[in-house]
Amino acid sequence: MALRPIVKLGDPVLQRPSRPVLSFDAELKELVGDMVQTMYAAPGVGLAAIQIGVDLRVAVIDVSIARDPRELFVLVNPEIVRREGKLDAEEGCLSVPGYMEPVERAAVVEVQALDVEGRPYSRLGEGLLARAIQHEVDHMDGRLFLSHLSRIKRHLIQRQIEKRRRSGTWP
Repeated sequence: MALRPIVKLGDPVLQRPSRPVLSFDAELKELVGDMVQTMYAAPGVGLAAIQIGVDLRVAVIDVSIARDPRELFVLVNPEIVRREGKLDAEEGCLSVPGYMEPVERAAVVEVQALDVEGRPYSRLGEGLLARAIQHEVDHMDGRLFLSHLSRIKRHLIQRQIEKRRRSGTWP
């Protein structure tokens, strides 16, 4: 397992939808291991493969941030099949470090996915887990959490980041 660099806002790879996983092999397991290590080191509650430059529909999530190993799970080729309610809460992203903004998401989601072995499963998420699932699926669809903000707010953040990039203070 290895730490991998996290792709930041401005890299066009983050705007492209990810490809479905077709092979459940040692390479996929190595990718997932690297993603888990990278997510924990960041630290974050979720990481999509596209955030490390790999355009596959894979994400890892652990809302306990490594405190409870039973909370870690892998989403391969996920599909959200049910959304209920609304929850407005602050959200951030490892690809947009230093920015937290309120985002409205479904309060409860059900996701169907495959595990790293290719076995199908379904998982219900509420609260932070529901938010993390939706956030990572957005990444796989080529969207950042900023796309849920008003156009004005998104523009202000992008201008701030561009200014930081020019001054050399953007990570």
